[in-house]
Amino acid sequence: MKVVISLGGIFFEDAESIKKVAEVLEALAKSYKLYIVTGGGETARECIKIARNLGANEATCDYIGIDLTRVNAKLLIAALKDAVYPEPFYDYKEVAEAKGEKENVKIAVMGGVSPGYTTDAVAAILAEYVNANLLIDVTSVDGVYDADPRIYPDARKYDKLTAKELVAITAKEELKAGSRIVIDPVAAKVIERSGIKTIVINGSNPRNILDAVHGKHRGTEIR
Repeated sequence: MKVVISLGGIFFEDAESIKKVAEVLEALAKSYKLYIVTGGGETARECIKIARNLGANEATCDYIGIDLTRVNAKLLIAALKDAVYPEPFYDYKEVAEAKGEKENVKIAVMGGVSPGYTTDAVAAILAEYVNANLLIDVTSVDGVYDADPRIYPDARKYDKLTAKELVAITAKEELKAGSRIVIDPVAAKVIERSGIKTIVINGSNPRNILDAVHGKHRGTEIR
């Protein structure tokens, strides 16, 4: 079974957080083929903010964010040691080919790829490309809401959504470098066209990832 996991930047704030999620991923890799896409987190957002203040355009800000996601990918690789490929991948095709050549290595890690969308979109495209069975979006909130619950306390959470409904919800969001949206519009469209089962969960406890893979979660399921 192939599982693609989009790891939000919350996991890369300190060494202990990275170690905890690495332990979970190593446990999963004993039974599943894992593809991990790392986000940029607060560090990326701060760098993007500085770049904007210096007059950088959004494409430049995107590239800065991509660089930070790849730094986080290297940090995760350092924690995973021999269970992972030694360098992050920069291309979907490279990942697919590498996994085909070395079946004994079960974890591949990559960060951002191109300007214009978040690492959630990267994860969705990767999941489609490698014909993954499951896509898990691990974020700082516990699912998809009709508004940002960090701003609107009365926002309504969805336990289940169709991919078409997800596209309609995300279409209202503004997409720019460093965006905080749970799933960006590009990712939603890829999920819709590929039909891949997707689960959005809160990553405050990395063991929630284990539960989601095993069919037990309190997040939002998209079919």
